[in-house]
Amino acid sequence: MSEDLLALFRKTNALLDGHFILRSGLHSRQYFQCAILLQHTDIAARVCGQLADKLRKFDCDAVISPALGGIIVGQEVGRSLGKRHIFAEKEDGKLVLRRGFQISPSEKFIVVEDVVTRGGRVQETIDIVRSHKGIVSAVGVIVDRSGETKPDFGCPFVSLIEMAVETFPADNLPPDLAEIPAVKPGSK
Repeated sequence: MSEDLLALFRKTNALLDGHFILRSGLHSRQYFQCAILLQHTDIAARVCGQLADKLRKFDCDAVISPALGGIIVGQEVGRSLGKRHIFAEKEDGKLVLRRGFQISPSEKFIVVEDVVTRGGRVQETIDIVRSHKGIVSAVGVIVDRSGETKPDFGCPFVSLIEMAVETFPADNLPPDLAEIPAVKPGSK
């Protein structure tokens, strides 16, 4: 499955090679631009449906995702599971619930995202659910690029692709990467 999905990322030009600055501030030679893949609604339904199938065994009342990258994934996973979907979005540099979205005490959520490297946005989303006394049943992502530094979210963590992608701090780039201008293609 993950080889087929990786081929689909390449076919749709959603797996980029070059010099990229990730949301975490780390630099990488590869970048998964899930929005390019998910712009094709048939592919989005199929890929997110596969993620939903991996998450189906976890009890949940709703799905939540961080904006912006997780919105399409969350909507499609929620639709596939027959659950409502809400999202957290940035306000003053941190994720918050807006738009009248509510989390009830003891309400069970699955958190979904497109790509995880360190898991900071997923952890922020988990913290929002827990701060409202909700329960996080599981985390699901299309691409887990965390490698050996897999985050511990305190609940099951599933993905469609696990790929160890080298990352580098800005002040310690390998010479070949330092020669290429860096781009930051992701969401803000």
